Amino acid sequence: MKFGLTLKTIAYIHTDFPTKFGIPRQSGLADTQGEIIFEPEYRNQDALRGIEEYSHLWLLWEFSEAVREEWSPTVRPPRLGGNQRVGVFATRSPFRPNPVGLSCVKLERVEMREGVGAVLHIKGADLMDGTPIYDIKPYLPYVDCHAEATGGFAERVKGYRLKVEIPEEWLAVVPGDKRESLKQILSQDPRPSYQKNPDRVYGMEYAGMEVRFKVQEEILTVCEIRKNEME
Repeated sequence: MKFGLTLKTIAYIHTDFPTKFGIPRQSGLADTQGEIIFEPEYRNQDALRGIEEYSHLWLLWEFSEAVREEWSPTVRPPRLGGNQRVGVFATRSPFRPNPVGLSCVKLERVEMREGVGAVLHIKGADLMDGTPIYDIKPYLPYVDCHAEATGGFAERVKGYRLKVEIPEEWLAVVPGDKRESLKQILSQDPRPSYQKNPDRVYGMEYAGMEVRFKVQEEILTVCEIRKNEME
């Protein structure tokens, strides 16, 4: 007998990424900030009792912008250039039978905020603003950390980075507490892997800013940064 499962959204995360483009491809690759705010039904302080004793958390969440009726057994990972297919279950692609993501983030602090209750301040999230959270579990180093583990094709490309150059006139537009995280994000090359035109100008939204850049010979140069009009 088969039983179906309906997942309940317990919270939503708020980050500096209003769109998918530019989000780090894995959690922990950049010092991105986020706030997790619980839905009214789950704003019970007892549900978080003891959570501040953990430094890191697992987030189980929905790829809300990648929900599809059909699925493919193979996908083309960006880090393999977007032209090599591997099995979907051998990747962390968002295009899955069930659009569920898993991220390990650092718990910075727990804030009690009037009107919404406990707010979890986290670092290292790779989630878009407004992403629904299905569950939160503590990261346990003694069982979750496996020093002998192998990382497949992801291990072979983990060191890929671009040199980032941001002229001072544009760096001055970026708030001080966002500068390092922006550099980390850009160094990971936000472009789709199949796009290599050195003359193309790309744009991404981050922390209320539009960041425009070019990439040539492994060097990413920021062309312009401007604050969004609504900020």
